[in-house]
Amino acid sequence: MEYVEPVVVIANCLGTPVCKYLQYYRKLNDYVRNFKRIRDELNCKMEDIELQLKAELLRPLGKIPKKEVENWLKDVKEMIREAQVVENKVSNGRYLCRACNGKLVDEKTREMKEFLDKAPNASEGLAIDGPSGGLPLPTSELVGEEAVRNEIWACLMQEEVSKIGVWGMGGVGKTTIMKHIHNDLLKEQRFKRVIWVTISKEFNVMKVQDNIASALESKEYLDKEEDKLRRAAILSEMLKNAGKHVLILDDAWDKVSLEEVGIPEPSGSNGCKLVLTARSEHVCKYMGCKVIKVKPLSEEKALILFLNKVGPNIVQSPTIMPTLKLVVKECSGLPLTIVVVAGTMKGEDNPRICKNAGELKEE
Repeated sequence: MEYVEPVVVIANCLGTPVCKYLQYYRKLNDYVRNFKRIRDELNCKMEDIELQLKAELLRPLGKIPKKEVENWLKDVKEMIREAQVVENKVSNGRYLCRACNGKLVDEKTREMKEFLDKAPNASEGLAIDGPSGGLPLPTSELVGEEAVRNEIWACLMQEEVSKIGVWGMGGVGKTTIMKHIHNDLLKEQRFKRVIWVTISKEFNVMKVQDNIASALESKEYLDKEEDKLRRAAILSEMLKNAGKHVLILDDAWDKVSLEEVGIPEPSGSNGCKLVLTARSEHVCKYMGCKVIKVKPLSEEKALILFLNKVGPNIVQSPTIMPTLKLVVKECSGLPLTIVVVAGTMKGEDNPRICKNAGELKEE
């Protein structure tokens, strides 16, 4: 009983009934076992919820966690960290502090039990539909195309410009520029939706309709309808209900009838925008677009892009630089051609091989 008096003194100082402190003192090991059991249950519950949340966020895409779930997970992680601190204190504590340690363990156990009782109900779902306007597109870096990118962006921000036509020869970088703008629009969240559809040379109305509906996560409403006119009417309603959006039609080889597809006419009143990329300026003008031309890179910027892609071995070889400049000139300032040719020359430092690579463009 030589330790009882110090325990009683501690208890009186802290204002807790002596009998309770004696219980903490005598049954510390029981409190610690219960503490660890509840801590492990809480940790398992947290891991289960994290796994289910991850699964819900993947199907379908566009889901976001419920706020209460996010807050619970955040608070539980902090609680488990605090529990580890308590466990360390108890493990290193002096025998004189058994009662204090018992009280500390009991209080933390009760807090963890409250978190367990308030855990989100997984059967009610942990995620909800998010405000996502679309998914970012993979793309390469912009080199020397910032001015055109900024011009297109400025037009998108102007209320009086509703349709933009971006044109230029194949491989000049129209699609890359628009991918960057697409991703930047998602970050800015000025529009509820940013929709990307590739048209291609073999234009097919029903395929374009399906692709737009898929982007809106509503393709099932078109699947049962075969009549083009009715499909256009359904798609038109979808786009109207989508609110303020940007529709990007990439790689149009000929004029596109918005009415035939079911695309409502963008205007200042509805706040919607249409961006078209094409090889023909005539196509852009025919559709009533604000026309913006993408020009080939200057020789200086073309060389910078080429050297970035070809690798350090060639860059560090001064004897081969004159040949490289001739190769880059043959690429006519087209980023796509430059990247392809640079790829064939990676790791090579033989001028003859480099010259042959430059001739690939001509074949």
